[in-house]
Amino acid sequence: MAESASVPRARDVSLPTATPESYTPASARRRPYWQTLLTVVVLFAAACLAGRHWPVLATGAHRLAVADPGWLLAGAAAVAVTWPCSALAQQGAVPRMLPRRRLVAAQFAASAANHVLPAGLGAGLVNLRFLMRCGLTAARSATALAVKATAGGAVRGALTAVLVLACPGVLRLPHVPAGYLAAALGVAGLAALLARRLGLPWRRTLATLLADVRAIHARPIRAAALWGGSLAFAVLHAGVLIAVTQAVGLTLHPAGVALVYLAASGAAALLPTPGGIGSLDAALAFGLTAAGAPGAAAASAVLGYRLLTVWVPLIPGLLVLVVLIRRKAL
Repeated sequence: MAESASVPRARDVSLPTATPESYTPASARRRPYWQTLLTVVVLFAAACLAGRHWPVLATGAHRLAVADPGWLLAGAAAVAVTWPCSALAQQGAVPRMLPRRRLVAAQFAASAANHVLPAGLGAGLVNLRFLMRCGLTAARSATALAVKATAGGAVRGALTAVLVLACPGVLRLPHVPAGYLAAALGVAGLAALLARRLGLPWRRTLATLLADVRAIHARPIRAAALWGGSLAFAVLHAGVLIAVTQAVGLTLHPAGVALVYLAASGAAALLPTPGGIGSLDAALAFGLTAAGAPGAAAASAVLGYRLLTVWVPLIPGLLVLVVLIRRKAL
């Protein structure tokens, strides 16, 4: 007994095992590389277009330099209100109360991160991490982001439909060959077939999303926050572009400018560029010129919109992001 007791016991060594939560498929690991590659291609194409039309851009920058500062300040004030509106919409998509100040700060940091990573990935990651830090599970956090995105898309679609009826002839879509449309439908069908073959839980995800939507609309205060915040966010961004067009002296009707913004932002969402840089710029410039604005004035309006919504708040937003990370709020 003494000898057996003196024999040292073997230490239990537990080897790490791959769990469904920690396992990342190869396709998910490759996805950021494809998004980055597409981002580089779009930005390169935008740079080529900028070089080709550099005289127009230079004239637009000069026109922006002598723009009306009062309208630019009004646009900057509208930008500052977009983050509380985004926080209001996010609160409406979550059943529990979130810390208000940190929620607004997270939206500010998310907007800055969204201009660094492609396809809205930055804002999604920041908000997902914030909601998980507030006690929500990963699944519930992702569902809350999906509910907010769905409400925002529905609001933009409804506003676009109303403005199309109110401003006929302003929105002129470019001619798309039938072959491109057929190819897009083919890719969408192939993606749906592949998702079905891989057994992706899209039905369970959709059921969870619908359940959360019903739970939110069972509480009128939450529903009002979700839809009101989403509506105010879209209207304020359109107001920023309207203020910039007024600052540079464009004579376009404000409703037509709002329609151009809604249509351009919807088209730019199809390309995974950081914050829509490149894709949104081209769509806005095309929409404003199609509505009757001169090329130089349209370029100055796009530059002013980007200055107020991206470049001015970018550095402060990244600083807030660092502070939130250091305080373990993300």
